[in-house]
Amino acid sequence: MAGISRARAEWLGLRIFPHEPALRQWLSRRTLGEIEIDDVVQETYAILAALDSVDHIRNPRTYMFEVAKSVVLQTLRRSRIITLEVLSEATDGLQTPSDDPDPEQVAADRQELGRLAEMVAALPTRCREVFILRKIHGLSQREVAQRLDLSQSTVEKHIAKALGLLIEQVGRGGNRRVEASIDRDPDQIAPRRRPIGKRR
Repeated sequence: MAGISRARAEWLGLRIFPHEPALRQWLSRRTLGEIEIDDVVQETYAILAALDSVDHIRNPRTYMFEVAKSVVLQTLRRSRIITLEVLSEATDGLQTPSDDPDPEQVAADRQELGRLAEMVAALPTRCREVFILRKIHGLSQREVAQRLDLSQSTVEKHIAKALGLLIEQVGRGGNRRVEASIDRDPDQIAPRRRPIGKRR
């Protein structure tokens, strides 16, 4: 995710990536022809990362789904061959889902929360402690620094590292564990990042 600001990475981590499983599930129930769901998700992240501002976005989940829908439709327009089934699905079936979760969505969200908890648990120890205090318990950067006897700049670096590792793993569909499973000094090692629009 080279070139992305820390604020945007944090916004993506907190406001967008929790909705990725729902987006993937929504896309998987549609006939997309030759379009790969991973490609749609990666392009959606790339578009959101490149926005000049996100201040206008009141409902990140809905906005993410709309961007993904736009990616699918643009890809279909560039396709040379489109079946009637795919065309029908594109015009009728890509309605952005309601924000009201159905029972299936509630179950999927619970499962995803468990997956997210596993990813957080796999973070390096100090990153995990800082992330939980700051992002889950809502402590200020100063309060986290005081509680863990760290400088505020070190707290900020741990948060950035944790978010980078989590976003990187989510970008891979969560199929690989966080690589940094031991404590490392964030001043010495930065998380490896890759451009958001490219697949491995």
